[in-house]
Amino acid sequence: MPKALDGVRVVEFGWAAAGPLVGKYLANAGAEVIHIESGSALDAFRSTYPPFKDNEPGPDRAAMFAFYNDGKRGITLNLKHPRAAEVALALVARSDVVIESFPAGTLARRGLSHAALRAARPDLIVLSSCNQGQTGPHADHPGYGSQLTALAGFIQLLGDPDRTPVILYGPYIDYIAVGYGVIAVLAALERRRRTGEGCSIDLSQYEAGLQFMTPALLEYAANGVVPSRSGNRDLVAAPHGVYPCAGSDRWVALSIWSDAEWGRLRDAMGGPAWAEDPAFASAVGRRDSDAQISQGIAAWTATRSREEVVDALRARGLRVAPVETVSELFDDPQLAHRGLWQRVPHPVLGAITAMSAPYALSASPARPERAGPVLGADNEYVFGELLAMPAAEREALTREGLFA
Repeated sequence: MPKALDGVRVVEFGWAAAGPLVGKYLANAGAEVIHIESGSALDAFRSTYPPFKDNEPGPDRAAMFAFYNDGKRGITLNLKHPRAAEVALALVARSDVVIESFPAGTLARRGLSHAALRAARPDLIVLSSCNQGQTGPHADHPGYGSQLTALAGFIQLLGDPDRTPVILYGPYIDYIAVGYGVIAVLAALERRRRTGEGCSIDLSQYEAGLQFMTPALLEYAANGVVPSRSGNRDLVAAPHGVYPCAGSDRWVALSIWSDAEWGRLRDAMGGPAWAEDPAFASAVGRRDSDAQISQGIAAWTATRSREEVVDALRARGLRVAPVETVSELFDDPQLAHRGLWQRVPHPVLGAITAMSAPYALSASPARPERAGPVLGADNEYVFGELLAMPAAEREALTREGLFA
């Protein structure tokens, strides 16, 4: 059936996750996304980050690249070549959207500034996604997700109060910025449909991440309190934590949000004597005795399987969930029901598991159809068919290193 973004063409200058994931979701919704890269300066997901097929590194053996770029076409273009900007702008002129996620100013130094891109097509939509935006005193600072989560205050809040801060798993803010990037592009396409006008979008991943710091920011703004590390404690729920279950490395996450829920938890545990202490009757009392209560709950959960604990507490309407391993996610019945995981073909890796978009459109489902492209897979289609470059010219430019 037709997809939501059929007929939209996207040119993508990007690497790793922050920009390419925006393109992935547009591709899943039907857009033709053309990912531009260079074989002489490989994407880190092709060259650095495992896993690789059979543990042998190679640009077309990299599962990370294939996973994050599913549904796209791929071409190679050496942006340092004197004719690269001319060729790139010719492709841009035939496209609707440009996505780029290089450090601020990188494309402009290659002759591909926002002004140059929009001169190639006046109603073009340009999304730039980088660490701290395109302007400002720190716009050109290098960094990865770990530096951004530190800069945005996340890491100061993670860990136990008497220990060092804990780095948040993965480049967390990169993925927050992806959601905002997709929304911004869709809004710009709708605006162009109504007005005929393109636009430039300057997305700061740093600022996107701050949206998820709102409670802490408001605590300081309203009360002058600087939040810091508090382990698993919560300002409202008590108890609130992760508790061990029988077996090797098996855990559940549990939070109690009212005195009534606390009563149901006590009943589920068989009314142990320690839980009947009048001092624990209110949430305040439970927070003040957090360590003692956590030890009591852990003693109960540790003698039972994870599934037994979850079933017993969910039967009483309590908020509890298993801490799943990565392997268990692939068998999760909820994710299977919603079709999150899809097997898609790849010419070198064979079939791989790709991830669908985390939303379901009723009339035009967004599903991955093929893994990310091998290096230069669509050079012939783009340079020969779309741009109509004669074969002799392409051969000469190949010898000059334009398509390296």
